[in-house]
Amino acid sequence: MISYQKRSKKELAQRVAQDIPEGATVNLGIGMPTLVANHMGSGLEVLLHSENGILGMGPAPAPGQEDYDLINAGKQPVTLQKGGAFFHHADSFAMMRGGHLDICVLGAFQVSAAGDLANWSTGEPGSIPAVGGAMDLAIGAKQTWVMMDLLTKKGESKVVKTCTYPLTGIGCVKRIYSELATLDCTPQGLKLVDKVDGLGHAELEALIGLPIAV
Repeated sequence: MISYQKRSKKELAQRVAQDIPEGATVNLGIGMPTLVANHMGSGLEVLLHSENGILGMGPAPAPGQEDYDLINAGKQPVTLQKGGAFFHHADSFAMMRGGHLDICVLGAFQVSAAGDLANWSTGEPGSIPAVGGAMDLAIGAKQTWVMMDLLTKKGESKVVKTCTYPLTGIGCVKRIYSELATLDCTPQGLKLVDKVDGLGHAELEALIGLPIAV
């Protein structure tokens, strides 16, 4: 019998935002990670980067205030913070590859306990044809965090011993944020940071199918 409440997408975005430190330069990947921009602490000085060429990106605009000439990498309308800038795509990738990002937050199909990342293809027909900027972000950022549902729609864990999908990066993921738990990926395996109330440690290990150090 389930005795715990999953984090909503909003709560998960708030949980990720909570760990972003003052002064960080952060890339938010396509999909769920874009929600983090809406939950940055008031007065916190963080520079949000988008790979299509924005630094100083703000939260989503209010309904009716959208400007579709100002979009993030997922083609969603965004706002620009005071002092923000636009620039060429090549300059954006130079920032990503040059180690200038403190954190990137990406989605994933699978993450291994050792931090390998698979987030661009499941091999299904109609999958996106190439890895895109995810490879540059995963390896170029000083820290790579993953924000994702812990389980697939079939109830299978996306946190695995070894990734079976094509890899984006090897040993690059430091932390996994999910609707049930926050986990660190270490050379020794998974380490628990926190979990939702009511979810037992043994129950979480059973869901993932791997040992989790406390």
